[in-house]
Amino acid sequence: MFNAALTKLVFRFITPGKTSRGVLYEKPSWFLSIINKSTGIRGIGEFSVIPGLNPEFDNKYLNKLLHLVWQINNHKLPSLSNYNKSPSIRFGLEMALKDMETGGTRLMFPSGFTTDEKSIPVNGLIWMGSIKDMERQIDTKVSAGFTCLKLKIGALDFTSEIELIKNLRKRYNPHQLEIRVDANGAFLPGEALENLNVLSEFAIHSAEQPIKPGQWKAMAGLCASSPVPVALDEELIGIDPDLEGERMLEEINPRYIILKPSLLGGFEKSMKWISLAEKTGTGWWITSALESNIGLNAIAQWTYTLQSKMAQGLGTGQVFRNNISSPLSVKGQFLHYDPLAKWDTGDIL
Repeated sequence: MFNAALTKLVFRFITPGKTSRGVLYEKPSWFLSIINKSTGIRGIGEFSVIPGLNPEFDNKYLNKLLHLVWQINNHKLPSLSNYNKSPSIRFGLEMALKDMETGGTRLMFPSGFTTDEKSIPVNGLIWMGSIKDMERQIDTKVSAGFTCLKLKIGALDFTSEIELIKNLRKRYNPHQLEIRVDANGAFLPGEALENLNVLSEFAIHSAEQPIKPGQWKAMAGLCASSPVPVALDEELIGIDPDLEGERMLEEINPRYIILKPSLLGGFEKSMKWISLAEKTGTGWWITSALESNIGLNAIAQWTYTLQSKMAQGLGTGQVFRNNISSPLSVKGQFLHYDPLAKWDTGDIL
C-alpha cells in the first residue's frame, strides 16, 4: 500500500556557524518520501541531525533509517512510539505522515500564515565570530528591522563579549531592542552566576542553557538566583516529557523552555512539553535546529497555530548555500509564507 525512499542531502553554510561547541561548515539531512499507492499522494519528512548534538546520531543511524524504509515498503507503517529514543527519526516520520495525510503539498497546518495574511515574528541570530564580525552581523540585522536579537556567546573572552553587549545596549534601549543570549552550556557552574549577574546590567531578556545539561541541582540553583531569566534548551534533549518532563521542570524551575521539534521527537512530543510548561508556569518559544526548508516549513506552520506573541527562532532558512527553494522568506523581522511560490524538491523526488 505504501512505497518509501530515502535521500541524503548535505547542506553547506554560507558562513560557518560557530558556537561554543565548535564550528559547523555543513550538516546532513535525510529525506523520507512515502507514497500512498492507492491515492498517489506523496509525503516528505526530514531527518535533520546536528552531529555532536543529536544523541541518536551514531554509526547505526543510517541502518535505522533503512530499516524504517524497509518496514514501510513491506506495508508496515510503524508507530511513532517506536522512535521515542530517536527524536529526529520520530520527527521526520511524523512530518512525512502528516504531509501525506494533508495532500502531499507541504501544506500541513493551513492558517492565516500559509495564506500570507499573517506572519511570524522571529529573532535575528548572531553567530559567534570575531567581535568585528558579530558587530557586522548585528548592524545587518538591526538595519533589516529586527527588534529581537539572539547572540551566541561563550566561545570568546567573556570580557570582550560583555563589551559588545554593553555597546549594543548603549545604542538601543530595551524598548527598542530585545537581547537574548545563548551560551550553549559554555559557563562553568562555579562561574555562571557571576556571569549572569554581569549580564543583568544590560537588560537581557533571557540566557539559554548557561551550563551544560544534566546538572539539575546546579541549574536549579541558577534559576533560583539568577537576575537574568534562564531558558532551558539542550537540557530537554533526551528527556521524555511523559516520563521525566514534569519532574525536571518542577525541580529546576526555569523561566522558559525552548522547543526544537527535531531534537525533541516532533510535534506531539513538543505539545506535551508545552502542556507541562503551562501547568508549571513556565514560558516557552519554538526554535528550528538547522533543518532545511522542508523541516523549517513544517515547524513554522505548526508554530503559527500556537498563537505565541513572542519572537520565535525560525530564521535559519537563510544560512545554507544550497537550501531547497520554498515559499518561506524572512522580510524584516517576520517569517512569511508565499502560497504562490513554487517548491523545488527535485533532489529529493
